[in-house]
Amino acid sequence: MLSRVASSIYWLNRYIERAENYARFIEVNLNLTLDLPRGTVEQWEPLVATTGDHDMFTQRYGKATKDTVIQFLSADADNSNSILSCLMAARENARSVREIISTDMWEQVNRFQLMVRDAVSVGLSSRNLHTFLADVKSASHLFLGITDATMSHGEGWHFARLGRLLERADKTSRILDVKYFMLLPTVAEVGTPFDIIQWSALLKSASALEMYYKRFGRISPDDVTAFLIFDSTFPRAIRYCLIKSEDSLHAISGSEHGSYENLAEKRLGRLRAELDFGDLDECVGGDLHEFLDRFQAQLNQVGDAIFETFFAPRPIHSTIPTAETQ
Repeated sequence: MLSRVASSIYWLNRYIERAENYARFIEVNLNLTLDLPRGTVEQWEPLVATTGDHDMFTQRYGKATKDTVIQFLSADADNSNSILSCLMAARENARSVREIISTDMWEQVNRFQLMVRDAVSVGLSSRNLHTFLADVKSASHLFLGITDATMSHGEGWHFARLGRLLERADKTSRILDVKYFMLLPTVAEVGTPFDIIQWSALLKSASALEMYYKRFGRISPDDVTAFLIFDSTFPRAIRYCLIKSEDSLHAISGSEHGSYENLAEKRLGRLRAELDFGDLDECVGGDLHEFLDRFQAQLNQVGDAIFETFFAPRPIHSTIPTAETQ
């Protein structure tokens, strides 16, 4: 497969997943602020800090309010990571590989992009925001289902899954950071009904509440954190994403599990092993934010290695015989 084609399929799926997860970021903060005690100031600036776009936001908007943050993360065409920009980029990547992906995939990307564009043009108000966020998540799920059902599960499909799951692992870690930054409770609040409501909202934002309850039965901050980081069967858990990402990476390279043939496999295998053989106390060590920050940096290094291994342009060596070789 041409590196250009592989890159477009990879980024098509990363952008779709990113749009969905930005919808989740906004949703989790909306849900959490609804349950704030009366008189508590809503916090929106940490949400921008968690996404890694704080400097850009400050230059463009200054003070972080509910309206400015939602505009920046949802509808700002000049923010390359906004939901609108992600769908525009996804459609462009899909167009460039139109002959590789299925017609159903192409049509769904177009429907998704038009839905977001139309909603943004009308304006996102408190009345229609929840519907918009739900529609973004549903459209992303539909694209995922169509991809799995209509695209041959060969090299292209594995690049699609690799992009989607690496993006998901990163954003699940950032959803956990939302809780850490935005509504970190005081010692007096830990274990109170208010604290439980916050952790429940966090699980709901990752579509994990029902599966968590089936496993643990009651809300515990340590159990919630461990579930979203270390679970190997829940599709939005970080460890699950790394396991399936590594499977796809080996399928692309043709290498055996437990070995590596390139830097991308080495870095991803090392990161996965840390979660495979670690636990909450060993990995987090009482500082959740420090662990998540380190994980995000390591995941970025995996992404860099994937680019260098599969997508980076390579010099073309001439095969024209020279006087010395004739």
